[in-house]
Amino acid sequence: MAATDVSDPRYYHKVVDCQWACPAHTNVPGYLRLIAQGRYDDSYLLNRESNVFPGILGRTCDRPCEPACRRGRVEEKPVAICRLKRVAADLRGDIRDRLPKAPAKKNGKRVALVGAGPSSLTVANDLLPLGYDVTIYEKNAQPGGLMRINIPSFRLPAQVLDDECGYIIDMGAKMKYGTPVESMKALLAEGYDAVYVGSGAPKGKELDIPGRWDAPSQVHIGIDWLANVHFGHTERIEPRVLIIGVGNTAMDCCRTAKRVGATDVKVIARRGRKNFKASPWELEDAEEELVQIVENHAPKRFVIENGKLTGMEFETLEWSEDANGRQSSKATGNVTIPCDAVILAIGQDNAFHWIERDLGVEFDPKWDMPVVDKTTHQSTRAGVFFGGDAAWGPENIIWAVAHGHAAAISIHQHCEGKPVTDRPPVGMTLVSAKMGMQSWAYDNDYETAKRAKMTHEELTKRFSGVGVEVELGYTPEQAALEVQRCLNCDIQTHFTASLCIECDACVDVCPTNCLTITTNSSPIDELRTRLSAPAMNPKQEIYVSGALPQTKRVMVKDEDVCLHCSLCAERCPTAAWDMRTFDLKLAYAGQVTV
Repeated sequence: MAATDVSDPRYYHKVVDCQWACPAHTNVPGYLRLIAQGRYDDSYLLNRESNVFPGILGRTCDRPCEPACRRGRVEEKPVAICRLKRVAADLRGDIRDRLPKAPAKKNGKRVALVGAGPSSLTVANDLLPLGYDVTIYEKNAQPGGLMRINIPSFRLPAQVLDDECGYIIDMGAKMKYGTPVESMKALLAEGYDAVYVGSGAPKGKELDIPGRWDAPSQVHIGIDWLANVHFGHTERIEPRVLIIGVGNTAMDCCRTAKRVGATDVKVIARRGRKNFKASPWELEDAEEELVQIVENHAPKRFVIENGKLTGMEFETLEWSEDANGRQSSKATGNVTIPCDAVILAIGQDNAFHWIERDLGVEFDPKWDMPVVDKTTHQSTRAGVFFGGDAAWGPENIIWAVAHGHAAAISIHQHCEGKPVTDRPPVGMTLVSAKMGMQSWAYDNDYETAKRAKMTHEELTKRFSGVGVEVELGYTPEQAALEVQRCLNCDIQTHFTASLCIECDACVDVCPTNCLTITTNSSPIDELRTRLSAPAMNPKQEIYVSGALPQTKRVMVKDEDVCLHCSLCAERCPTAAWDMRTFDLKLAYAGQVTV
């Protein structure tokens, strides 16, 4: 095998599993160490460089970083990365003077953003400091998009939204509230240099089965119903409520229903729990609030008596799986569940009736979705870009942020007259963490503490109003222990082959048997089997050094099981092993990485 090229930022980036898994590639270990030092402002700002909304995402993120966390490989639960993000956000001071500023002199380019949701606001965040004249069209009276109207305030308080949206808008974005875009043709006629569509997926899916339209006032579309509660149009719901669907929107619906009058709330799932789309913590919170989750029930018809909804009939299902993992079901019977109201939360669709089909923006005939390049976010019409849920359907907020960053690069390239396919490269710095022969600029002791438990508001208090926040956040004491659980995966083991004397000291001391000195060979699958502990995870690379001076063998390291404990570097008599702090330099619009 050829020696591993550690000068490529992607190699060490992939070893920082949490950062690699985050769509916005937030520097997780970096901001956790700042929290450990009590530097909450610095932690918040480091976080904000990539994810833009630390306070919002610290409460609502789907947490793709946590399943990837290396801590989860040595014990049951990963580091509470998302909740620590909130710690930095809640404990920060006034950081406005340290935020990016828009220059007084503009660059002469005008950009229109459709919708004031997370993806559009991220585009504005990246373009305003470059001198762009940014106008945001928003149909509602406040920014935030579906973050504001579809995430209940008991999960995401309005003040958090106001603060973090305000940081961007106050840079000088021109806000046109109460102004839905009714025609792309008319918008293009305004002479904008680029248009970004970040309008989300604002249309809830229907369930067109018998009885659906016989008592329409008792059947609600989930995202519309949540919006009506937010705006105060809906203040009460009937006592017995069924929620159809088991995604995060369904969880928001069932928990909101408990706060506006429902006493018997059931969530109906077509499949078993392992197939639920809702995040595990959302399910736990709903069940803590005495919401019943009913598995393996498929809606068959609405039961209507004398023009009034009295229940729903379901098929009970039994699922099986073949050797290829394909699932199939068979009906085992019918059951009717009484109810007074039904909320449909079975998915969301886009609504592009306002984009004329003769503008050069091509739509996929099967799904009626715009054809959008996955990298550049440009549509088939130059200068028109899509991102967030508007690009490829519903995703989570952190994906919308990642889309916004990528689209902002493309918009800047387009306005500069450069190919949008020319992407600025990412960079890195790699600096030794050595303070002495056996001393490091980070705490490498293994913290045995278990994951801190989030404190919740008492059940007797949380139902007093929709705006009573349920999760109360970590105390500083909890946060201080939780950040120590981080294994500092960005402090990389860096090997210099020419210094190695093949004494095997590092191999002997490694607690996870991730190091092996062996003869080189290919293919890589064969080499993986000859290590001290066979490297069983093909999704993560193994490190292969250049030829060692004495025997021409190679040092091989299984990155998958390394705990970054630094024992190899402490034991090495020649400093062939060093611990080096890896800092990924992400590419943003108008910035050059080093």
